[in-house]
Amino acid sequence: MFERIFEKPFQPVIFYLYRFPNSPTVMKILAIVFSLLFSLGSLEAQFTLKGKVTDPNGEPLAGVSISERNTSNGTYSAEDGSFTINLSSIDAVIVFRYTGYATQEVVSDGRSEINIAMFTVENLLDHIVVVGTRRTNRTQTETPVPVDIINIGQLSQSTARADVTSLLNYSAPSLNYNKQSGSDGADHIDLATLRGLGPDQTLVLVNGKRRHQTAFIAVFGTRGRGNSGTDLSAIPVQAIDRIEILRDGASAQYGSDAIAGVVNILLKKNVRQVSADVGFSGCYDK
Repeated sequence: MFERIFEKPFQPVIFYLYRFPNSPTVMKILAIVFSLLFSLGSLEAQFTLKGKVTDPNGEPLAGVSISERNTSNGTYSAEDGSFTINLSSIDAVIVFRYTGYATQEVVSDGRSEINIAMFTVENLLDHIVVVGTRRTNRTQTETPVPVDIINIGQLSQSTARADVTSLLNYSAPSLNYNKQSGSDGADHIDLATLRGLGPDQTLVLVNGKRRHQTAFIAVFGTRGRGNSGTDLSAIPVQAIDRIEILRDGASAQYGSDAIAGVVNILLKKNVRQVSADVGFSGCYDK
């Protein structure tokens, strides 16, 4: 057997390894050979998969997260929707994820190319909040910041209050309001505060648009002295559908006038109907 080996071009190397098995040079040569063998084995275990990701209309999707399940192998699709990923096995499970689209899992099954068509899920898009407006059935525990959604129609029937500020004072936490008397122009302008901050640090929106502040500046012993806020009671209660109150700082999104929070007043869409409520309310101490 050795005679056949020695007849090959590697005869000097094989003879040296066989003649001096314990020399340092032989040990180094063996270490290099084994390292090359292991590296070749690891390279052979990698499988390359190519493909393209598109939307339901066939348009390419860029930025789709593509990963192999239970491994660190992953990549993102390019602008034309193409991708290339290294897999650890020929039957690996590839996961496709993209915001607004359903997550898909596909088995490679030895294929070298896979084209995926993502499809949207409308229910997922309904839960994405981009601006300060929330859904009417959203609770405070489902949002990262406390949000109160107040139905003015139901609230006005139970309290028989005529102005918006008084209704919010009874129903919204952290909103403070006291009816002024014997002061300057504050007798005619109702200024409310959120979280104990000034009226000019609470942003008031009407259908998502900024409501202008009054030209009045509180001077005497009134709430928010030295500030100029928004008169909430200038908007009739019968014209309001609901009010959304964001009880947390939102200056990063709306500006410095939203440090205390945001009050978003949503008006009724049907303006051709007229309704009136009659009632009374009172309180007493035992």
